[in-house]
Amino acid sequence: MAHIFAFWESRAFYDSFMARSHDRLAASQSGTFKDAQVRLFDHRFDVKTGFEPRFTDADLLRVALCRVHEERAEHFTLMQEKVWNPAMAGSPGMVRGLFGEAPGNEFLVLSMWQSSAEHGKYRTERVERLALRAQTEADVAALTGDIVGLEPAWTV
Repeated sequence: MAHIFAFWESRAFYDSFMARSHDRLAASQSGTFKDAQVRLFDHRFDVKTGFEPRFTDADLLRVALCRVHEERAEHFTLMQEKVWNPAMAGSPGMVRGLFGEAPGNEFLVLSMWQSSAEHGKYRTERVERLALRAQTEADVAALTGDIVGLEPAWTV
């Protein structure tokens, strides 16, 4: 499995790429993958510091895709900002991240870590306590995610 993340300067640049170049590039990659899933998220806010799509100072990415109950979306967003973000920002191995939103009450939490060991310290020490404080179980209808080891040779 491979995860590919693309960061666009603006929606206009994304739309221009899709209109002018996407089909030609997709045709040249035909047969090289199967079961592709694509989602487009709008940036809502940063986690820790100003997000930069730079991967040279991180070895691990944690991606969480959350589908949130419609009536809990505002609460979920507030808890990301007031509970989860400060906790992640306070973890020594956390580099930076972002929180994004897509239509249909779907959210992306992307965090970059110096190593799996650093991410593991954060996870085991804090996640259960933070989830209770943020009432995550009441907010989230579905949660999928992955831990992604970064491959420097694949970074463009």
